[in-house]
Amino acid sequence: MTEAILLVGGKGTRLRPLTVNTPKPMVPAAGVPFLTHQLARARAAGVEHIVLATSYLAEVFEPYFGDGSSLGLHLEYVTEEEPLGTGGAIRNVADRLRSGPDEPVLIFNGDILTGLDIGALVSTHRSSGADVSLHLTRVEDPRAFGLVPTDPSGRVTAFLEKPQTPEEIVTDQINAGAYVFRRSVVDMIPSGRPVSVERETFPDLLSSGAHLQGMVDSTYWLDLGTPQAFVRGSADLVMGRAPSPAVPGRCGDRLVLESATVAADAKLTGGTVVCAGATVHPGARVDGSVVLAGAVVEEGAVISASLIGERARVGARTVLSDTVVGDGATVGADNELRDGARVWCDAVLPAGAVRFSSDQ
Repeated sequence: MTEAILLVGGKGTRLRPLTVNTPKPMVPAAGVPFLTHQLARARAAGVEHIVLATSYLAEVFEPYFGDGSSLGLHLEYVTEEEPLGTGGAIRNVADRLRSGPDEPVLIFNGDILTGLDIGALVSTHRSSGADVSLHLTRVEDPRAFGLVPTDPSGRVTAFLEKPQTPEEIVTDQINAGAYVFRRSVVDMIPSGRPVSVERETFPDLLSSGAHLQGMVDSTYWLDLGTPQAFVRGSADLVMGRAPSPAVPGRCGDRLVLESATVAADAKLTGGTVVCAGATVHPGARVDGSVVLAGAVVEEGAVISASLIGERARVGARTVLSDTVVGDGATVGADNELRDGARVWCDAVLPAGAVRFSSDQ
C-alpha cells in the first residue's frame, strides 16, 4: 500500500470560532495540527504518497507541510474551486494517483481521530477481493450516523442513513470514515459535480452488484466535528489513549511545548496542552484543555474541557468549563462561562460580565 487521499476540504462550521482563521485539519491537537497525526499514522502504515483534497482555506496546507519530505511522505495538493462533496473530492484528485486499475487507494476523512489498524483494512480489502472496503466501528447510539449492516462474511448488505426509530436500528455498526477503493472505482465516480460517497457512490455500487466489504475495528474512534470532541481528542492524544507517533513529547497528564511558560504552582492535568509562546500564570488550574500559541491564562483562572485560541487572554480568577475562546479574544477577570459557551475571535468580554449563581 503506497498511496492515499486525505479529504481536508470541509469548512468546519460546527467548530467555529476555531475554524474562522484555520481549516479544521490544521487546528492544533496535542500541540501540532491535527492533520499531522493522520499523516504520521499513514506513513507508519507504509503509505508513501498522499494527495490532499483541499477547499476551505486551501492556501494554509502547503506552506506548512511542503512536499511532505519531513514526514517521509510525498504530498500533493488539489483544490476544489467549488465544494464537490466526499465523492466529488475523491474524483477530483484522480489524475494525481499512480495506482493501476486494480490496486488499492486508501481514503481518509480529515476530521476522524482513530486507532484503526490501517494495514489490517488493506489486508481485508485484498483478501476479500472487494471493490471498496470500509472501516466500520460500533457505537452505543447510532442515530447520528449512517448504519452499515453486513452479512456473516463481512460483506456490506445496505447503507441506512441516520435511523430514528428502534425498528430502523438494525445494527450498531457505522461508517467510520476510512476506506480502501479499487483504483478503477475512483475513476467511475462522476466528475465535475458534487457527489456524496455515503448517499450516492456506495448505494449505487451496492445496487449494481459490486462487492463492498466491511471491517469492524472498535479501537479508539472519535469524530472531531465539535469543540467538545476536539478538546477531548487532544487530551486523549496527550495521555496516550489515542495513538499517534506525532505527539511532540512523552505521553502523560500534560504537554508543555518549548517556549511556553507555566508558573511553578500552576496545575495542569487531564491531558492539557500548552502551546508555544503561551503563558499560564501562578495559581491557575487547567484540566483537559488546549491553550494555543501565544495565549495567556492569568492568575487563579480555572479552566476545564476548554480551548483557548491563539493570542487569547483569560483574566484572573475567571472560570471556564466546556468553553471555546476564539483567537485574539479577551475574557476579563472574574467571569464564569460554561456549557458550550463560545467567545468569538477578537471579542472582548469585560471583567465580571458573566457569572453563574452557586445553585446553577
